Amino acid sequence: MITLRTGPSLRSIAVLALGALTLAGAAAKTQRLHLATATIVLSRWPYLPGSRLPLQVQGITPPYSVSILGPGRLLNGNTYEVPIASRGGTALLAVGSEGGLGATHLRIAAPPASNRPLLLVASYDDGLVLHDEGSFSVVGVLATGGVPSDVAIDRRGRIAVTDTQGTDLTLASLSPWTVTQAAGVVTGDEVAMDETTHAVFVTDRDWNGTGALTRVGLDSSVTRVSTGETAEGLAVDERRQIIYVANTNDGTIAFVDARSMRVIRRYPAVARVFSLALSPDGTRLYAISNEAMDSPFGKAGEAMEILLGGPFPRIVARSAKLSFPLGVALDDRTNTLFVGDEDRGTINVLDARTLRPKRAALATCAIPWKLTLDSVSERLYVPCAGDNEIDVFDTRSLRRIAHAPFATGAYPLAIAVWRP
Repeated sequence: MITLRTGPSLRSIAVLALGALTLAGAAAKTQRLHLATATIVLSRWPYLPGSRLPLQVQGITPPYSVSILGPGRLLNGNTYEVPIASRGGTALLAVGSEGGLGATHLRIAAPPASNRPLLLVASYDDGLVLHDEGSFSVVGVLATGGVPSDVAIDRRGRIAVTDTQGTDLTLASLSPWTVTQAAGVVTGDEVAMDETTHAVFVTDRDWNGTGALTRVGLDSSVTRVSTGETAEGLAVDERRQIIYVANTNDGTIAFVDARSMRVIRRYPAVARVFSLALSPDGTRLYAISNEAMDSPFGKAGEAMEILLGGPFPRIVARSAKLSFPLGVALDDRTNTLFVGDEDRGTINVLDARTLRPKRAALATCAIPWKLTLDSVSERLYVPCAGDNEIDVFDTRSLRRIAHAPFATGAYPLAIAVWRP
């Protein structure tokens, strides 16, 4: 018996089933009378043009054959690509082997409008999920063919999405809608855009056994420099053209000249330095130690403030011990540093000058990852990887926004805000 998620015409079903059986070698003299149901795993939301979706098939074991009825093509035999010229519609994907058959409709969304505010969520399992900023509704999903850990967007609507398990950086543009891949960006962790030179900077967790910083220029040129062990956090000083990189496994922060891609200094900061935030004037750098109070080592994490003025950087403030700090965001207008706590599912609200608590921590959803502060809407966005949700707080009242938290893709790690 063949089970289909949706009901195309009988002729289409027959053609696809026959094609799948033929390609799978099911024309043997003895055929199985009972076929398993094959399921192609898809997002519940429509895919955007330019998506690259590695097909995940459940219910049957490889080898199997895939057939497409409608727009799109297969890359490398098992990755479905949505044509960049698509303006909406559906494609019917069918899969078959000697052991089973299945088919499903894949929905295709129109390209996102560049004149509407958007929220872009890096979902580890689904790709880049685009939401309407006002209603939080999903506009579409850009499957990148990889595993996103971070996303950034510049003032021109140019988007960069990392692949933390692969070697490609996905680059997209809102106007006109385009999607390309920059090769040679290995195990990308965090990403930031430099509005001065329009370069994209990515921290590489592991490159040839060490951490690194990669720069992708407007001409798609790729330049890389080793920074330390396990490069994670990232901050960009556009005026001074200095990139700060947190090397988690050696506890240092690398200062990198953005133009020459040369390491100027490696500053010993704190054990497991993970996340960074830079003040708008570039004089204060905040570093988060991602240590856990209940770990076998029994060492709690902390936040620290590093003064960058003068001939040498120096630590001028430390927070009290924190249970398991992770992401960080600075609100310079209210002199507030927000630090997520992975263990407790809370957001610490600290005075940015003294790093003392300004109030009790905000309760949020599970595993708050990379925090994003939008100064225009005065909102703090919290991707909650453990709940597949985005929480949102008003940075003035510190109250949760109406209709938050809202659902997004699976295991969200970061969020970027687009304003036309």
